[in-house]
Amino acid sequence: MKIEIPTEPTLENYFTAVIKEGLYPNRGNLQFHLKTLFKDIALENRRVLDIGGGSGLHSFYVACMGAKEVVCLEPETEGSRSGTREKFGKLGEILRQDQVKFEPVTFQAFDPGGKQFDVILLHNSINHLDEIACINLPNNKASRAIYLNIFSKLSSLANGGTKLIVCDCSRYNVFALLRVRNPFAPTIEWHKHQAPEVWTDLLSQVGFTNPSIRWTAFNTLRSPGRVLLGNKLLSYFLRSHFRFTMEKP
Repeated sequence: MKIEIPTEPTLENYFTAVIKEGLYPNRGNLQFHLKTLFKDIALENRRVLDIGGGSGLHSFYVACMGAKEVVCLEPETEGSRSGTREKFGKLGEILRQDQVKFEPVTFQAFDPGGKQFDVILLHNSINHLDEIACINLPNNKASRAIYLNIFSKLSSLANGGTKLIVCDCSRYNVFALLRVRNPFAPTIEWHKHQAPEVWTDLLSQVGFTNPSIRWTAFNTLRSPGRVLLGNKLLSYFLRSHFRFTMEKP
């Protein structure tokens, strides 16, 4: 069924398009995910940088929430999801969100043209900024230097009051310890991830402050799942997935 192109981009248009285009399987779960991801983050009239933003799931949402400009970085290199740019283009065509731009480059290669951003999002992408360096971060000075350099650029793109949102899996998980496949996250390569405290420590060295770490639960369980399972201990036996925020003073 063809989706009619709306004359005005709205949240209803967004949810309809995302589900119809197969970018998320369930509307209710998506609504809960977005509410949790952007909790206490002001988006209206903000400039947003979505690093590793894929097909624009989050980029177009923040645009519909009133962001004045959104840049979605998704390098078209080995490891990128197949057809990502095409899916982004299709969603953009449907929603007609001219303030959302797709940049097929790595963060390191991204030229902001002197712009700074009010909200910076790294959703399941912080470890991909440099996977080899990420693997060796805890005990390797050169790897830490690589990430400090990357985060220095990140800090330079943040103005006073910028909110940073980071989501990823910690490398510490019972299934990783037992060296068996995790049924809740079967594709995760645990050694390519780090605990949230590793990231917040590095980010604090380049000027970000006030880290707030929360452990996520399954979107299908909504609020009860977050209450019962959204803690570090139980997450260790599930997906070890976290969300943290920091800010640039």
